[in-house]
Amino acid sequence: MNIADEKQNVYLVGLMGAGKTTIAKALAKRLAYHFVDSDHEIEARTGVSLPTIFEIEGEEGFRKREAQVIADLACLRGRVVATGGGAVLRPENRQQLADSGYVIYLNVPLKTLCERTRHDKNRPLLQGTDPLLKLKELHQQRDPLYRSVADLVVSGNRLSAQSLLPLLLKEMGKSWKR
Repeated sequence: MNIADEKQNVYLVGLMGAGKTTIAKALAKRLAYHFVDSDHEIEARTGVSLPTIFEIEGEEGFRKREAQVIADLACLRGRVVATGGGAVLRPENRQQLADSGYVIYLNVPLKTLCERTRHDKNRPLLQGTDPLLKLKELHQQRDPLYRSVADLVVSGNRLSAQSLLPLLLKEMGKSWKR
């Protein structure tokens, strides 16, 4: 598949802290696509932060907003989208992602995720007493969903965006040119 010829979207999925936004920005630049972070899009549309949405509307309210953003993005082309960690929870989101683009699952070890997110107050689901336990629960719930929608699974935590780009482009069928 030559992703650039089709101008379909590329979606990055995975748990919070996996590096979706960092990798998506670098990949969008390399492909000359538009970068979109679905969580930032929700914040832009509502004018409030994710923690505020969770506080007022709960997770269900947030998931409804997220589903609308995913549906809207799926209608566009030429986007690299960093999805929220829970975007795969709704079957309609998984279908939209699979039907409108190439999906890359960034699977990062839980301890690494915990290190990356431990001081981030914009992670409503991790604001409890044991973030590592919560990440483990989220991984058990979501890993099969990420895998079910992924065209490519990338495992590990030591790859930088620049070292990962050639691999992603090769796997996506696009030659790497410096």
